[in-house]
Amino acid sequence: MLMSRVILSLVGLNTVLTVGAMAGGYLYLAPVITGKGAVVGAAAVRPISDFTFYPIEKVIVNLPGPKRERYMVLDLALQADSKLNTATFKQIEPLVRHSVISSLSQLPFDELRQLPVSDVQGRIESRLRQDFAGKSMTVPFEAVLVSKLLVQ
Repeated sequence: MLMSRVILSLVGLNTVLTVGAMAGGYLYLAPVITGKGAVVGAAAVRPISDFTFYPIEKVIVNLPGPKRERYMVLDLALQADSKLNTATFKQIEPLVRHSVISSLSQLPFDELRQLPVSDVQGRIESRLRQDFAGKSMTVPFEAVLVSKLLVQ
């Protein structure tokens, strides 16, 4: 009789622990399964209508090569808040072109050709932010996107 009570107690305790672990696991993973809840470090999702993209086309960069000069043609798009006036981007276009040319024209052709587009994009964006800060200007865009990249 004592042995049956011990076994019954162990089965009951095991059941409580199993149900508790399942409930805890469900509560822990529920935001991931349903897609709800904030992910730590992630930005809030904004609708596409909140953004506008201002194109800057045909930025031509001369590149030093071992035997001859090479060139690169870039098309960029500046991602910004849709509330901003497009005249702002018309004003900053010369600064953007200058920053792109000055940051990429120093790289040798072979090195630039080996870079992934994401690295080129990151290099351009960081240089633009530095140039805007150097001129005490606010950065009117959120991101720089490379929409075309031709290296010859």
